[in-house]
Amino acid sequence: MRQTMYGLVIAVFAMSFCVTSCKPKTQTGIENNIQWDSIHVEKTYHLQENPNNPNCNLQIHFVFPVQYENKEILGSIQQHFIRSHFGESYKALSPAGAVERYVEEYLEDYKSLEKDFLAEQEKAHGEEMSVTWFSYYEFFSNEIKYNKNDLLCYAVSYENYTGGAHGSHSHKNYIIDLKTGRDVEEADIFTDAYQDALANILVNKIAEKNRIENARELENIGYFSIDEIYPNGNFSIDDTGITYYFNEYEIAAYVVGITSVFLPYDEIRHLLRNDSRIAWVTGNE
Repeated sequence: MRQTMYGLVIAVFAMSFCVTSCKPKTQTGIENNIQWDSIHVEKTYHLQENPNNPNCNLQIHFVFPVQYENKEILGSIQQHFIRSHFGESYKALSPAGAVERYVEEYLEDYKSLEKDFLAEQEKAHGEEMSVTWFSYYEFFSNEIKYNKNDLLCYAVSYENYTGGAHGSHSHKNYIIDLKTGRDVEEADIFTDAYQDALANILVNKIAEKNRIENARELENIGYFSIDEIYPNGNFSIDDTGITYYFNEYEIAAYVVGITSVFLPYDEIRHLLRNDSRIAWVTGNE
């Protein structure tokens, strides 16, 4: 009897070990050998250079790569960072040159409001006037979210106000294959015809995040039609999963803000390609 029980314990232990070891796991991998630098800018300008007048405020926090073993790829990802922050017309500039030019153009654009401000002052005839419409700000920064296994994921966050009813906010993610310098996109990591299945998971996750049992009820708290919530290509990766971001007005009213949806690899593994660039991270390889 004792031998039988001993054999049973060994068998159970062996089965447990197999279940544990055979389950796919995410992997942390090796940090990419990239060296970074950053530029911080904060500029304020008052109309007519009068501290009593409305002002603009520009804040930039720009992190960018300065050294990598492959010089050609380094140049490619530097351009990528510059384009994603400042626009296509800046890509030929150095990081410092792009920042300097952007600041100059932002301030020049704001100074062009001075004529309109003077006209409003004259209309006010010395009475107090609303200056809200002439008070501008713009803040943007970036964040390195994943930098391993020849993959680089970063995000650019942006906020601005130009005198309207309210400011605007956005969060855009980028994933770069450091072997080629090219963007990694949805079609590169998901199986064919993944959209509908992934859309269903996203909707259910958003409902779960809002503690709603029936996903259709999301339409009662500011979301547009849930039938129109689909993968949008704006996602980041890390060691544990993929996070999608939907910006203001994309799937919901402004008051809802930016919606982020975290998808653990274990829950979407059936939709991931085994030969994708992130397969090693997800444990699908």
